[in-house]
Amino acid sequence: MPGLVSVKTPPEAQPLRISVPNTPTQRSEANNANNKTPSPLPKKPPSPSPSRSSKKKTPETPTNPILSDASLDNPDLGPFLLKLARDTIASGDGPAKALDFAVRASKSFERCAVEGEPSLDLAMSLHVLAAIYCSLARFEEAVPVLERAIQVPDVARGADHALAAFSGYMQLGDTFSMLGQVDRSISCYDQGLQIQIQALGETDPRVGETCRYLAEANVQAMQFDKADELCKRTLEIHRVHSEPASLEEAADRRLMALICEAKGDYESALEHLVLASMAMIANGQDSEVASIDVSIGNIYMSLCRFDEAIFSYQKALTVFKSAKGENHPSVASVFVRLADLYHRTGKLRESKSYCENALRIYSKPVPGTTAEEIAGGLTEVSAVFESVDEPEEALKLLSRAMKLLDDKPGQQSTIAGIEARMGVMYYMIGRYEDSRNSFESAVAKLRASGERKSAFFGVVLNQMGLACVQLFKIDEAAELFEEARGILEQECGPCHQDTLGVYSNLAATYDAMGRVGDAIEILEYVLKLREEKLGIANPDFEDEKRRLAELLKEAGKTRDRKAKSLENLIDPGSKRTKKEGTKRWPGLGFRI
Repeated sequence: MPGLVSVKTPPEAQPLRISVPNTPTQRSEANNANNKTPSPLPKKPPSPSPSRSSKKKTPETPTNPILSDASLDNPDLGPFLLKLARDTIASGDGPAKALDFAVRASKSFERCAVEGEPSLDLAMSLHVLAAIYCSLARFEEAVPVLERAIQVPDVARGADHALAAFSGYMQLGDTFSMLGQVDRSISCYDQGLQIQIQALGETDPRVGETCRYLAEANVQAMQFDKADELCKRTLEIHRVHSEPASLEEAADRRLMALICEAKGDYESALEHLVLASMAMIANGQDSEVASIDVSIGNIYMSLCRFDEAIFSYQKALTVFKSAKGENHPSVASVFVRLADLYHRTGKLRESKSYCENALRIYSKPVPGTTAEEIAGGLTEVSAVFESVDEPEEALKLLSRAMKLLDDKPGQQSTIAGIEARMGVMYYMIGRYEDSRNSFESAVAKLRASGERKSAFFGVVLNQMGLACVQLFKIDEAAELFEEARGILEQECGPCHQDTLGVYSNLAATYDAMGRVGDAIEILEYVLKLREEKLGIANPDFEDEKRRLAELLKEAGKTRDRKAKSLENLIDPGSKRTKKEGTKRWPGLGFRI
């Protein structure tokens, strides 16, 4: 797929690499530029005299007539300036100079465009200009350029126009992704995919590549059903056009396994990983086989098949050490998985030892290790420390990870997730002001990135509301709980445990604010849900029933009760015992 880069690829991996596909229009443009190369300033039909040329010079452009705005009306100048921009990029002279050439090339194409006739030269120059802006991390300036670029081509005019429109939408999606605006990014990818399907058909291999790319974006946005659909389409296309057990199919199956794991379908995930491993073995990709072994170990651990998980991890560890060295981040990542496994099985000494080995590698990474890799590893180690009840150490590691990502574009959602975790840990150790501040920063980033309608965002709002309650900011807490309720009702449904927890917190907040009638209304609704749909065996039922009785007594009311069927007296889906019940504050009824 032309012009596409993996969403996870850091943009600063190389200083500047911009490739422009050689469409027929570009080839003719290049030929025109080559024909004019001996003379930097294309000549107009009437031969210009030196005196006339000197009159047009202004103090702002005393030396170079090519950069004179008046000369941009020459139809031969745009291709020449675009060629200069591309040559400047290729020679490594610096993006600032290339940016100036690209800006003027776009202006020239804009001025010389025939009204009513879409100019592919203009679209291509805008693509190059936007790519240079992105290489300079000026993503906000690239957006309007690309929005203009996608309006230029007319898809009905043929494949060249379709390719230009497709490339524009995909580049705009990548730019939104780097800005952390995930929803807008996926919307652009969707439109690009539809244009590509219209131009090439549904089974073209290039359509399969785009479907996979879009599936990865949906996985990052935690839209797993959509990702599942796209990945299955990719597998079907590759099955038609590729050999059995191809590298393309193996990559698709690894992505499919990740989606199945996220959806809790571990058996299907394991099946896809085994098939992917067989394909990689057939193609001699030992390092990739080791990476798949790590994923297989993760599935075995989720299924509580710990001995098989250890075997998979140790296989991967042996390969990584021999192929990449003992201090490679891949080795550290396996240490982290083993630390988590041994903690789950109660072997705390072994768990701590593996954590220390991983931190030793992350503290002195080998050359070539990216900040994202180190930050991801520190975040994983912090989860182990959190699970062994060492929140202070976990907070230190998360702070280090956040600093590594702080100036990296496209990492806003990741940083927001780290801040949310820090907020939870601050809350658990009683640092409520720090907790609220962390949640507030995470909420701001999630709003900016377009994730304000996700279930995760609703959970973060609920947690921030609890921190506000501890700081006696009751009005702010009520607003947060109300927003969380609306999101979780939409995303999870009213019967989901997270939604029920927000209901309970909101009722307690209304009670604290003196809005007893609103609190009664919510608790009656929750009890009705439990009695009619969820059953009353859940340990929270009696607590909510008691709270409602107290509020009704205070208000001088009684509760209307209807006859309940026997089938609703027991909650067959509840697996929690009284000991495992949600943590509550007996005085107010808030739930953590």
